[in-house]
Amino acid sequence: MENINSHTWSLFDNMEKIYIAHSTHFDYENELYAPLSEIKNFQFIFPHQQGSKPKYSRDVIKSCALLLAEVSVPSLGTGIEVGWANAYGIPVVFMHKKDIKISSSLKLVSSNFLEYDDLAQKKEKIIEIIKKIIFKN
Repeated sequence: MENINSHTWSLFDNMEKIYIAHSTHFDYENELYAPLSEIKNFQFIFPHQQGSKPKYSRDVIKSCALLLAEVSVPSLGTGIEVGWANAYGIPVVFMHKKDIKISSSLKLVSSNFLEYDDLAQKKEKIIEIIKKIIFKN
């Protein structure tokens, strides 16, 4: 596995970093990355932006203020990343498409859930949730 060099993120040290965990078995670049990229208040870390090459994400997650996990499509890798965030005390927000049955186990990790039809329509809600958790507003 390729190790993500921590200095890669040093350019964004003044912005809150938010790791995006997700399955690779859906159109994540258009359905997830594109709408989140329009939110300029935070530095989103998109682990598969350069393609699907696996990366060693544990250290990157450890340096983040929050982990957003898209859980509409079950994924072992996402579960591992959520587990790391939980172990490090990093808050987790679960996002999922409306009418998708998600694992009830997720409630053991976080009480923060966002259900959506179109993520692009939920940008203001995402900002509100992030600010509430990170800045405790």
